[in-house]
Amino acid sequence: MPIDEKDFVKLNYTGRVKETGDVFDTTYEEVAEEAGIKNENKDYEPMVLAVGSSQLIPKLHDEIKELEVGDKKTVVIPCEEAFGKRDPSLIQLIPMREFKKQNIKPFVGMPLTLEGNPGVVRTIDGGRVRVDFNHELAGKDIEYELEIVDTITDNDEKIKGLIKVYYGNPTLDVEKTEIEIEDAVAKITLDKLAGFEQRSVQEVTLSKFRVAREIYENIEEIEKVQFIDEYEKPEPEEETETEEAPEVLSDDEE
Repeated sequence: MPIDEKDFVKLNYTGRVKETGDVFDTTYEEVAEEAGIKNENKDYEPMVLAVGSSQLIPKLHDEIKELEVGDKKTVVIPCEEAFGKRDPSLIQLIPMREFKKQNIKPFVGMPLTLEGNPGVVRTIDGGRVRVDFNHELAGKDIEYELEIVDTITDNDEKIKGLIKVYYGNPTLDVEKTEIEIEDAVAKITLDKLAGFEQRSVQEVTLSKFRVAREIYENIEEIEKVQFIDEYEKPEPEEETETEEAPEVLSDDEE
């Protein structure tokens, strides 16, 4: 059965730069390890994808809708339909003094963020630092190997899959997430480990927003998403009776 818009699928993929064959992303652990890009905080398994959503570039969604469960396909996408051409206006020269003001010592290859835009230091020449704010794959044709593993119809499983993709906490146990759907409202109580994150409130809020948006935009039965923070008073420990140790007589008392 062909895949339609807003269907949920389990997708395996490997993305490569067409010209060099360099792998930049994959769902296969062995491929990531061989390419030297393995992330110890990532679970390598098929990703849950809402077809037509913002999870992948549009061209890939078009290709996926031509496939069925079990199909495999290699897709070549020109840079214009992938991450765009390189834009010279996104390369900026920043005076070294701006870095010194913040006690930062830049180096070539250093990632940084300016006004919310991620960039990379390309060159350092005297008192100027050249920073490239183009996407790292801009100007490159890319190739994807796709495999449709399965489709998902259960809404709880769809939501848990989206949490894995968007929430961004590698220690979170999604299987301990509780989901209740009633009257078009999805109430989500995350695993207790979510209460001990080492991220800012802003980052956590953004992650929740991304999950919520993908849920209500792609699951027709849901119009509202609520994240519930729940803290439970622990049960008091029961006191156990301990037997008194027998009295030992000293030599003087015998």
